[in-house]
Amino acid sequence: MPRYAHVLFDLDGTLIDSAPAILASYRDAFAAAGRDAVVPIDASIVGPPLLETLQMLAGTTDAKVIEPLAAGFKASYDAIGYRQTAAYEGVGDMLQRLAGAGCSLSIATNKRLLPTRLILEHLGWSDHFAAVYALDMFEPRLPHKAAMIARLMRDRRISPEQAVYVGDRSEDGESADANGLPFIAATWGYGSLIAAEMAAHWQAVATPVALTDAILNDARG
Repeated sequence: MPRYAHVLFDLDGTLIDSAPAILASYRDAFAAAGRDAVVPIDASIVGPPLLETLQMLAGTTDAKVIEPLAAGFKASYDAIGYRQTAAYEGVGDMLQRLAGAGCSLSIATNKRLLPTRLILEHLGWSDHFAAVYALDMFEPRLPHKAAMIARLMRDRRISPEQAVYVGDRSEDGESADANGLPFIAATWGYGSLIAAEMAAHWQAVATPVALTDAILNDARG
């Protein structure tokens, strides 16, 4: 039996390298709106929800500014941008190995639901996941990732003792903590946690093979 029956994953920076596509679509959105971002559009901005990121980039929460930018981003990303997304090396094999060992796999991501599903289909991963949760799949919209994980666990009747959350940022670890879940940090992505950011009870792994072994409690890990 695997160490964890349920494995909940973050998506961006954990399973997929979506930074080039996301950054291109942010740039398209600002160009279409005729505005300049107030902070650099680089990989450091990838991870938080769309509206939060746009407010940071625009330097305002004014809906008259943010709504056209959001529409421009979605038009770019949902039409063609998502197709530039690549899986990190070894992740496809990892998902197959975990599923083959009897783990139930789910996604809890800040990415919107539509492009998440488009990307999973594009990569041929749709059948790997028993559940795919995003902040915008509910009305009212879920406030943060911790609430999304709580909703997923409640809906799927998953107890904390049965599950683990895997991500690449401190927000992911804190969201796992809020739900009583162990957290494993995937350090191969662009949101990689450094040692100083790691809580003492979090675990870090450097490769998908090491992550698989940690989840399955494989002695070779």
